Amino acid sequence: MNDTITFPIVEQFYSIQGEGYHTGKPAYFVRFGGCNVCCGWCDVKESWNPYIHATESIHDIVQKIQVYNVDSVVVTGGEPLMHNLDEFCNILHSKSIQLFLETSGTHPISGTWDWICLSPKKHHKPLDSIYLYANELKVVIDESLDFEWAELCAHKVGANTLLYMQPEWNSYEKAIPGIVEYIKKHPQWRISIQTHKFMNIP
Repeated sequence: MNDTITFPIVEQFYSIQGEGYHTGKPAYFVRFGGCNVCCGWCDVKESWNPYIHATESIHDIVQKIQVYNVDSVVVTGGEPLMHNLDEFCNILHSKSIQLFLETSGTHPISGTWDWICLSPKKHHKPLDSIYLYANELKVVIDESLDFEWAELCAHKVGANTLLYMQPEWNSYEKAIPGIVEYIKKHPQWRISIQTHKFMNIP
């Protein structure tokens, strides 16, 4: 196993996927440091600067994953595609681990993935090339203009991509009624709720 490749890691933990298509599924989470999108509502702003986090080799990460005997790993950030993840994915796949990516789509795809959740941000738009990789499109809704942004993105993904709208957590109560009414009129969309926050788990 290549110990010369290292990544800045913000945190790693075993928990339950709280949002999107895989809600309720247990998984091991690896949060990479570094982000070029920097959303104002981000709840992990400490992930933005990759240089303040200790680096870990793929070997180190795999050892921690294997403690829990899991078959699914969620790779998140920050923006994990700021790093080349080819070798990371190759090694974890060789151990029969499914890999789920959460990305804003602002960097080219690296690595091979069993599921890609694209969460595009209108203030820092994704690369056009990444839309067709998305298994799941998850758009954060904070204001009325976000519905238009969601539809623009939906027209770029594949026909089988699942479409989700997710209320921004800090304006959850304000956003929910509008999202519910929108989805009732546009049933190709589903709603994603950050259930892990209601459960008070990571």
